[in-house]
Amino acid sequence: MVEQVDAASRTVFATGRQKLLGHLASLLFALLIAGSFSIGHLAAPFIAPAALNAVRFVIATGLVAGVVLAISGSSIARPTAVWRYGILGALMAAYFILMFVALQIAQPISTGAVFMLVPLMSAGFGWLFLRQATPGIVLASLLIAAAGAVWVIFQGDLDAIVRFQIGKGEAIFFVGCAAHAAYAPLVRKFNKGEPVLHFTLYTLVASNLWIGAVGASDIVTTDWPALPVIVWLAVGYLAVFTTAGTFFLIQFASLRLPASKVLSYTYFTPAFVILIEGSIGHGWVGPSILAGALVTAAAMLVMAFAPDQ
Repeated sequence: MVEQVDAASRTVFATGRQKLLGHLASLLFALLIAGSFSIGHLAAPFIAPAALNAVRFVIATGLVAGVVLAISGSSIARPTAVWRYGILGALMAAYFILMFVALQIAQPISTGAVFMLVPLMSAGFGWLFLRQATPGIVLASLLIAAAGAVWVIFQGDLDAIVRFQIGKGEAIFFVGCAAHAAYAPLVRKFNKGEPVLHFTLYTLVASNLWIGAVGASDIVTTDWPALPVIVWLAVGYLAVFTTAGTFFLIQFASLRLPASKVLSYTYFTPAFVILIEGSIGHGWVGPSILAGALVTAAAMLVMAFAPDQ
């Protein structure tokens, strides 16, 4: 009897430890995403968005292709129904290009807050494309987080909210975020049983083609040797950490936590961006904006610690 109790205790402990690792992986994912807004803002003035994303996606595609080859052997299966990847690649390219267009004229904190609207929009697209219903507690958390994000976007200015005076950069990035939100449910709709890594690789290749087609002139006219170090640091960070790194972390966390809980950690992004921006000397936000970021974090906590469904 004692042995059975001990075995049950060890099982509970092991399960709890794995869940904790899943939470930590999700938290690191949110931190890496937040870093992309700050470093992207520093690099944006020196390079066209399409050119930056072109080299970033080439590197990321190479990394994923290397992983696929290492796992599956010396060859990669040819894709079928390539039109699916064309649509997904266009959405991914639109998101990343518009993100860096926005970062040329908007602040990282406000663009990070716009990103917080993605889960709510994704729930809407999930119903539109897949007729997915969102549980009440999840929907309530999404709405609370969206309210906090709107507060940060308008920098805590009630008059600006009433007049709906949104900056040009934030409006541009909102369109990109809508593309990002549509991407997630379409992946589920379009996937026909292909392995995740292969599906990701084909989508990255399609994204490369779209970025190359849209930004061909920017890519050709960019004086690559003359680019400052910050641009190459941004390219390396985006390719390694916010592509390969976050892909691994999401996979790791998703095996240990429900998808809704993994997603909820993106609500930490504005708070992390505020901490990063303040730490690198770009100034700290006022209490009002900080309060909006904390609201989004509170919504995350509701989802993260809600019972598993």
